[in-house]
Amino acid sequence: MNAPHITVKDLTMAYGDFVIQRDLNFTIDHGDIFIIMGGSGCGKSTLLRHLIGLQRPAKGDVFYEQQDFWHASDEERTHIMRRIGVLYQSGALFSSLTLAENIALPLGEFSGMGSREIADIVSYKLALVGLAGFEDYYPSEISGGMQKRAGLARAMALDPEILFFDEPSAGLDPVSAKLLDDLIVSLRDTLGATIVVVTHELASIFAIGTNSVFLDPDTKTMRATGSPKKLLAESNDAKIIQFLTRGESNADKPAQKGEILP
Repeated sequence: MNAPHITVKDLTMAYGDFVIQRDLNFTIDHGDIFIIMGGSGCGKSTLLRHLIGLQRPAKGDVFYEQQDFWHASDEERTHIMRRIGVLYQSGALFSSLTLAENIALPLGEFSGMGSREIADIVSYKLALVGLAGFEDYYPSEISGGMQKRAGLARAMALDPEILFFDEPSAGLDPVSAKLLDDLIVSLRDTLGATIVVVTHELASIFAIGTNSVFLDPDTKTMRATGSPKKLLAESNDAKIIQFLTRGESNADKPAQKGEILP
């Protein structure tokens, strides 16, 4: 049996003496679409930064398969970082560069490929996200949803094993958000990547999530891990049910076998 793609063990996140979350323990399996969820201020984006190497834990470990990320050498950590791609909320595209130039940046810096090969890969990545023919457009010339997809194409430039998304649906209308959800699932299926998503959007959580962790800002620790649909159906934790139903009572919770809901 393969080791989990990512294992978080006894992780505490803090700014100085101020603890954000403590004692986090969960695993992310190969091929998961893993949701980091919880109320405002619970530390979702902070956890993402710990997973991608931007912030060191106050305590605990993050393993990529069998390798301890924060106790690895600089060379080993760089190798791990090359295996991941990140899509930030804004898309993080350079406004002065065309879409093709944005996507070519990591390829030119890390791949050692020639310009013709890079151009072919850029066109392929744009086609994967539904932006074939938009190579020469600038970010300001396309919609917000298209900017997110272009940012995703750049995150995929180096064929990462794991893709991280920070609030990918932020600022998008419902139709664009649904199209992005569909694209995330399609890319997972096509590329075999593991995907980690920070989001509070219930529609996305239930549409794409195969696994999750629920962070609580009050107790400053996780309350559950598992499939969002299973958590809704089986959890007896009032905070989890309130979050997953937006507080609309147990009428929205699926009935268990033999159970009659009011």
